[in-house]
Parts: sequence; structure tokens; C-alpha cells
Amino acid sequence: MVTPVLNRVETIAAALQSVSTQDYGNIEHIIQDGGSNDGTVDCLRHWRGQIPLHWQSCADRGLYDAINKGMARSTGEVIGLMHSDDVLADKAVLSDVAQALSGSGYDGVYGDLDMVTATGQVLRHWRAGTFHRDRLRRGWVPPHPTLFLRRDVLERFGAYDPDYRIAGDYDAMLRWIWTGQVRLAYLPRVLVKMRVGGASTGSVSGLLIKSKEDYRALRRNGVGGAATLAAKNLRKLGQFSAIFQMRPH
Repeated sequence: MVTPVLNRVETIAAALQSVSTQDYGNIEHIIQDGGSNDGTVDCLRHWRGQIPLHWQSCADRGLYDAINKGMARSTGEVIGLMHSDDVLADKAVLSDVAQALSGSGYDGVYGDLDMVTATGQVLRHWRAGTFHRDRLRRGWVPPHPTLFLRRDVLERFGAYDPDYRIAGDYDAMLRWIWTGQVRLAYLPRVLVKMRVGGASTGSVSGLLIKSKEDYRALRRNGVGGAATLAAKNLRKLGQFSAIFQMRPH
């Protein structure tokens, strides 16, 4: 697991704990801190004394550069991200991921995602659905925080482009799935709970930047254009309605 972090003292402990309490034993947790000054570093020092962490703090060019630095330091066969605002949904997530990839021909695995408030209330349930490469043209994409990839995918097709501010994950997934034609397994259950309020969800300006970068990624990878971007955004509406369907009457 790779965790990029910058000034997240209020949430980083929950992220670290969700990884450390997994029932799968063979975990390497890489923490890539961008030079936090809000107490995050003190929190990392505290947790390093209790659980195994491979921690580094240094300047970076932004989120995707930090992720790349962390992945370059990792040694595992399978790499997943644990963002500093997120938590794994339960203790069996990594065991299920390992089982899905063990002895299979899949290049990676993904699952469903819940977007939650600071108190854990579900605001959006993202049911990813089964994998098919052609669905990318219709706006589909797997939830990035739930994606676990074999290392050789990154070695063959590259990691994240740090020139993106928000949509570097979308660009990378299009490159891996569309150009690289990697094969992904789908786990039909929630793998990650993602706290709302990040760069892509926390402001109107962030949403505008994301839309521009999404369009750039689509054109760059030859997947589609404005129609695909519109379909991608419209898909989110059904994810909100799914919340009400899940609640008891």
C-alpha cells in the first residue's frame, strides 16, 4: 500500500489503522509525506512505533509525483493506494484482493466505493460493475481508490503524469486499460470508504479543473471526447439514487 499525504493530521491515523488491522499479513505500507507542518509528521512518528511503516518526508511536485515516489520505494508485487482521507471498508479487504489475483491471469482488481462524510454517513455509493474495456467510451471507469495493480503494469505502461493536478488517475487508468488492454477482476463489494472534500469534490473550481483535465485525458488516450465526458458525469447521478434504495423504508 502507498499513502501520499500532506497536512492531514486529522485523518491520517484512521487511514494507517485501517491498513494495520487487515487480516492479511504480508503488507508493506509506504508513506510519502510532502513536507507536512500541521502535526502529520508527529502522528507518523507515533504510529511508526506501533506498526511497521516505511515513511519518507520530502518535497514533491504534487499528489501524483508523491504517489510515483512512494511506488518507486515499494517492493511488493501488487500495489494499491490508501489516500490519507480514506479507509479500507473492513479487515478482509486485502485478503479478498489477494485471493482474486492469486493464480489468475488478471493484471489487477477493483471493487465498489462509498463516499462518506467525516462522521461516516454514506453520501454516494459507487457500484462499479463488471469490467469491459469498451465501457470506457461510454464514460465508465473503475473507482480509482479501489484499484490494485500488479507492479508490471506500471513498468510496462508507466505510472502517473505529475503534470495533472486532479485527473492524473483518470489519465493513467485510460492508458492502462485502453492502450495497455490490461485485464481487471471485479470484486462486487465495497473496498474503500472515501471521505468527501478532496481536490476533485470539495469546490466548484476543483470540479472545473477536473472536467478540463478529464477531457484532456480522454483526447490524449484516444478514448473519446465531450460525449464521453458528459456520460462519465451523468453516471454519478445513479450513484446518489442508490443510497436511497439501500436505506430501509
